[in-house]
Amino acid sequence: MSMKDKFTRRRLLKTAGGLALVSGLSAPSILRAQSADVIRFGHLTPRTGFLGPLGEYGVMAADLAVEEINAAGGVMGRKVELLKEDSVNPQTASTKAERMIERDKVACIIGEISSASCLTIAQVASRNKTLFINTGGNSDALRGKDCQRYMFHVESQNSMYVKTVGRSFLQEGLVKGKKWYSLTADYAFGHDLLRVAKRFMEGNGGQFAGDDLVPTDATDFSAYLLKIRDAKPDLVVINLAGNQITNFLKQYAEFGLTYPVGGFGFDTALAWAAGKGNFVGTWPVVWHHLLDTPGSKAFVAAFSKKYGKPPENQAWGDYIATKIVAQSMNDLKSAESPKIIEHFEKGAKFDLLKTRPGYFRASDHQLMHEMYAVKALPVAQIKNQWDIFSSSGPVPGPNEELEVIAATKEENSCTFPS
Repeated sequence: MSMKDKFTRRRLLKTAGGLALVSGLSAPSILRAQSADVIRFGHLTPRTGFLGPLGEYGVMAADLAVEEINAAGGVMGRKVELLKEDSVNPQTASTKAERMIERDKVACIIGEISSASCLTIAQVASRNKTLFINTGGNSDALRGKDCQRYMFHVESQNSMYVKTVGRSFLQEGLVKGKKWYSLTADYAFGHDLLRVAKRFMEGNGGQFAGDDLVPTDATDFSAYLLKIRDAKPDLVVINLAGNQITNFLKQYAEFGLTYPVGGFGFDTALAWAAGKGNFVGTWPVVWHHLLDTPGSKAFVAAFSKKYGKPPENQAWGDYIATKIVAQSMNDLKSAESPKIIEHFEKGAKFDLLKTRPGYFRASDHQLMHEMYAVKALPVAQIKNQWDIFSSSGPVPGPNEELEVIAATKEENSCTFPS
């Protein structure tokens, strides 16, 4: 150990942060996350299981964001180090979040896709007063009865997905007086999404011909497809998640069913995996690689150069979340979670690579931003494996407030734990 190292350690041990580090006493996470030249961000997301294909896009995008942040000078002159883990399931996610904060001394945690895992991570983050940015969990409950002071949401809530694509269904005459048949992933995300979808459908004069809960490990949909064929619905609604959507679309095409298809939750990677001719219907998405804005074009070009394929919407979420945290720390000249939370709640605006900036709503910590409805292209119009859909303009439109697609306080109320 050099004399400089000894001196630095001696100085550290004389500080409150140093004493807390040595004795194990509680201390603000930032005092433990910093070193002279490095600040650590934790990244937790599924990298295996039915959500694994989406998680991998998130990991790639977070890596790219950190590369760009460090190339631009880092955070407060420090290099950002990204610590990455497979969250696996809610229990494992909780354990790994605890370890990242207590052992690895991260300044924040970014990521996740499973709504159930988001909740367990948020509970750990709140106990330890450490910022958590959810990039993939959709459940309204995370912004309502389960909301947490230290959790913010770049990912849109289910209500935003439903109200966005619901506009398209209304325009196409697929709601009032119509019958829907839904298949829903049997876990927290799916249950919440079905509740929100039924609220929309019943509020607009439609009804459900049937709705089935589908285990997350289901791969054979033939029994459900037979029930759909017998029900003869006006719209087949897919509230599935991860590679369930890919498997369903492939089998739907094999069965030769022709009922219109749509969904309230969606990731473009799943459409790509389904393949040309199998992807059908109208779906909501938080972002896609065809957006014609300077920021999106730059992101797509950088991601494609690094990985040989375009980014999809989960990649956008992890990329944007990482950039938002770094920008906020640099603007505040602080990585202390309470200061960042105050900054977010005061309405700080952020470039989201879209047509207008977004902000976190103070009442529930949901990012207010534009979304899109995408529609599968006819096979004859598909020119490559990526550009397989057309898109609506931004939803809400340019003359509308961003909050019109979000859940109202009456629909989903949040009271942060004291």
